[in-house]
Amino acid sequence: MDNQNQVDYPSSNKEWKLIEKVVTGLQDEQRKSRRWGIFFKLATLVYVVVIALMLKSPIEGSTQGGAEPYAAIIEVNGVIAAAQDASADNIITALRDAFEDEQVLGVVLRINSPGGSPVQSGYVYDEIKRLKATRELPVYAVISDLGASGAYYIAAAADEIYADKASLVGSIGVVGSGFGFTEAMEKFGIERRLYTSGEHKGFLDPFSPENPDEKKFWKGVLKVTHNQFIEQVRMGRGDRLKETPEMFSGLVWSGEQALDMGLIDGLSSTSQLVRTKFNSEEMVNFTRQPDPWESIVQKLGASMGAGLATVLTAPNLQLH
Repeated sequence: MDNQNQVDYPSSNKEWKLIEKVVTGLQDEQRKSRRWGIFFKLATLVYVVVIALMLKSPIEGSTQGGAEPYAAIIEVNGVIAAAQDASADNIITALRDAFEDEQVLGVVLRINSPGGSPVQSGYVYDEIKRLKATRELPVYAVISDLGASGAYYIAAAADEIYADKASLVGSIGVVGSGFGFTEAMEKFGIERRLYTSGEHKGFLDPFSPENPDEKKFWKGVLKVTHNQFIEQVRMGRGDRLKETPEMFSGLVWSGEQALDMGLIDGLSSTSQLVRTKFNSEEMVNFTRQPDPWESIVQKLGASMGAGLATVLTAPNLQLH
């Protein structure tokens, strides 16, 4: 037989056993990998189902009460802005749901917010006034830690405002902030190239020098917005306000101070207010909740992404 076609076989039974052991070990590892893969898939499915059931219950219960009438609680938490939980869309949707529910005794806005967009706050203010014209339903605002700026703007639409003695209330003002980097750019020899089709199109550009006329114009815009804010507060609070030169300066006060100034009507918590005003302890949260499946997908996506990143970036070391 030609030497080129000759196949070398293991020379001893010992070598065959070694090869068999290696192959068997590889097969065992593959079977273990498949088992763990099935396990993790089932565990993920169970996790998703359990979380969905947990989320589904409070969301449905938040707008469905029992036989007894109840107070509708609507949370205004965090920054008031279009893409946040405390957006006008979310708050207004909750308000409309509460006003359409015949079992609702009244609405309590539970506020803990530093404020935010005057536009979003104005939408909510106007909607509260509109809804109150459609149904005689009392609306109260309760400020917990903070009810400032746009949050107080919303509260001013309520029939009465309450807070804790240590709550921070007020900040009736408007701010437009930014930065200026022109001197730093000169120091480092950086040239700014800005092209516009309008004379003042780039007047808020932080990399360009301030123009005195544009600065005056921007302050005028803020002043107009501030006056609108003040007017709405005066309309909402009426003769309960004890106006001082500092009231609309943007300062904040404690709940005790705000009570003396007429910015709030009393000191109370949400549960205490419900017992006092409605002679009841029944409360149902009408705050709009995120879609449970969307929330789950986002959380799972974040978890899987973090896990994948760990796998891809970890050193490729294995111990058997």
